[in-house]
Amino acid sequence: MKKHIIAFLKLMVPFTAVLCALQYALVTYGITRYDFQLSTVAIYVFHFVVTFLIYLFLSYVNNTFSDKTGYAFMACSLLRMMASVVFLWPLLEGEGNFMGDILAFFISYFIYLTIEVLYVVKLLQDDRK
Repeated sequence: MKKHIIAFLKLMVPFTAVLCALQYALVTYGITRYDFQLSTVAIYVFHFVVTFLIYLFLSYVNNTFSDKTGYAFMACSLLRMMASVVFLWPLLEGEGNFMGDILAFFISYFIYLTIEVLYVVKLLQDDRK
């Protein structure tokens, strides 16, 4: 379990830093006509923390109840979506056009979800060997 988590962190920490820096540069210097309400750093910290906690939980479930990992992944995906709604709630409640903020959030959301799916599949395949 420990080697899976360390390998996951070795990818996620630099990946998060690079993506955050790219989006920050794009938001700050590239798209000047739109005033973003969400902080780029806050978006990436949220995604990193949620993704890491879910992967940590799924690694634990895979080690203890390996036949329930798929169900745990589906439950965690639902929790991730609920946490995203809570994170975005101030924007959804406010008046104005926040489509840019929501796009910035959900583009990175799906990138992190894809990485998580790939690592969970790898975790499950390693378990079968």
